[in-house]
Amino acid sequence: MSDTPNPFEALFKQAQEMTKAIPMADAFSPKVFEAMMGTMPKDMMEMMFGNAVNTGGLDAKTRLLLTIAGMTTQGAQVDTVFRQTVRHALEAGATEQHIKETIAQTSVFAGLPSMTRALELADQVFEENKGDA
Repeated sequence: MSDTPNPFEALFKQAQEMTKAIPMADAFSPKVFEAMMGTMPKDMMEMMFGNAVNTGGLDAKTRLLLTIAGMTTQGAQVDTVFRQTVRHALEAGATEQHIKETIAQTSVFAGLPSMTRALELADQVFEENKGDA
């Protein structure tokens, strides 16, 4: 066996030390950061991600549902990104049913644990929206 240190461990340790140097880094909260991120307006999503430029292509709602399907297949690993994509899909015109059906359909390929995790995250957004109503 070699006594050579693992370069990834060294990089990870260096990143930890650098983070300690940032003021208030220990107070960082992903939930607070997520709350600061806005939802892009539907018209802007359609222009950037929909069929406004690509006439006859997929609309923003469909693209976002496909994104939710892809993230579900990967196990819905990044909570903040998944919830933000659900928010954007709702803004683009998807319904709660559309999102749940997309996640359920994906379970055939991704498995039940991935589907369950994705539904938990989507439900958090649906609950937020009920509070806003």
